[in-house]
Amino acid sequence: MGSSPSRLYADQSTLRPEGQQPHLRIHAINIFVRDQDQSLRFYLDQLGFSLAGDIRLGTGERWVAVAPPDGSAVLSLVAPKPDSREYEFIGRPTQVVFVTENVVAKYGEWRKRGVRFQYAPRLKRIKYERQAPAQGSTDLSLPLGEQTPIWGGVFTHFKDLDGNSFALVSFDEESRAVEAQRRAAAAKLESERRAAQELEIAKQVQTRLFPQTLPPLRTLDYSGICIQARQVGGDYYDFLDLGRDRLGLVVGDISGKGIAAALLMANLQANLRSQCAVALDQPERFLQLVNRLFYENSTDTAYATLFFAEYDDRVRCLRYVNCGHLSALLFRYDGTLERLHSTCTVLGLFKEWDCSAGERPLCSGDTLALYTDGITESFNDAGEEFGEHRLIESLRRHREQASPVLIASIVDDVKRFSPHEQSDDITLIVAKCT
Repeated sequence: MGSSPSRLYADQSTLRPEGQQPHLRIHAINIFVRDQDQSLRFYLDQLGFSLAGDIRLGTGERWVAVAPPDGSAVLSLVAPKPDSREYEFIGRPTQVVFVTENVVAKYGEWRKRGVRFQYAPRLKRIKYERQAPAQGSTDLSLPLGEQTPIWGGVFTHFKDLDGNSFALVSFDEESRAVEAQRRAAAAKLESERRAAQELEIAKQVQTRLFPQTLPPLRTLDYSGICIQARQVGGDYYDFLDLGRDRLGLVVGDISGKGIAAALLMANLQANLRSQCAVALDQPERFLQLVNRLFYENSTDTAYATLFFAEYDDRVRCLRYVNCGHLSALLFRYDGTLERLHSTCTVLGLFKEWDCSAGERPLCSGDTLALYTDGITESFNDAGEEFGEHRLIESLRRHREQASPVLIASIVDDVKRFSPHEQSDDITLIVAKCT
């Protein structure tokens, strides 16, 4: 009895760190009523509480619970049988105390809604002996030098439809604590709103980093897509106009997720586009420059897998460099499958870096697929991954479709296989030689 209300309130913030002790709190307080439906309407409509639960138990009994707008308290509205002992508890003082920072305002609000109060709010001031703070305590709830604390409170009581009575109170220090908590909650909401707004802006900016137009080619029908698991992500695809009827096709996957990966993705995209003039004659030198810039502008642990392909529209020839990325799938017109495996290590981990290029002639009817692991590692409820084999089956099944439709069909297959929330970015390029 030696602590002020604010001290009791403040003690709630000295919870043990998460993980040291199991969570413990009051689940609910029983309020005995005659009619659950009528009482429910009173608490929802007149007191402004929210519905916490309304279910039918296996025994056939109905469990109804309400909660005030703030805090975690729950009141169970129990309708006992008339011949039970609990029925005698209806219409008695409940010993439940509701705390607000402004009793007068709440009193006026509830009276207008027809709530019955036993008396108008009354003011009380009480002196109490403050206990010596524990060693190392940082309790600053009292002004420096105050030896005999005094706290004031405003009190009233009201009844529900069944005559159950409740206390409605506010304390000076409690009010300050409630107001401080409210300001902190408002600041948190504003911070979250700003963060969400900034993420939305970042998403719009990153969306503009993906290809907005497709350089026209006579012998290649191609398209790409990136579906991000979060607002922003680290997957990347691009189509680079290299000049002289040549097109660069790029798919990359940045290490990590979220904003950090998105920033690295933007850095990699800028490096590729700024250096792509070199790619026409020296694709290996082009990627060496990209690696050097990416290495110098990222942390020691940051890296990216990348598949870069240069397609010559005049002779239908594909030159490629696979930097530690998943093997590209090349479906030949006769139904055979070739995998374009890695030709060098990932970008960004090593300052001194070299690569080698592969080359494939393409024929009319050939289909090239570049993708990230968000497709093959999508999993179903049984924990099975979509896998490369299902991607191959999907490509075979839909290969006669135009590239945008083919991509949409593959994505639909992945989402049907993995209908739950997407866990990784899904990126895919399909190019069909015509």
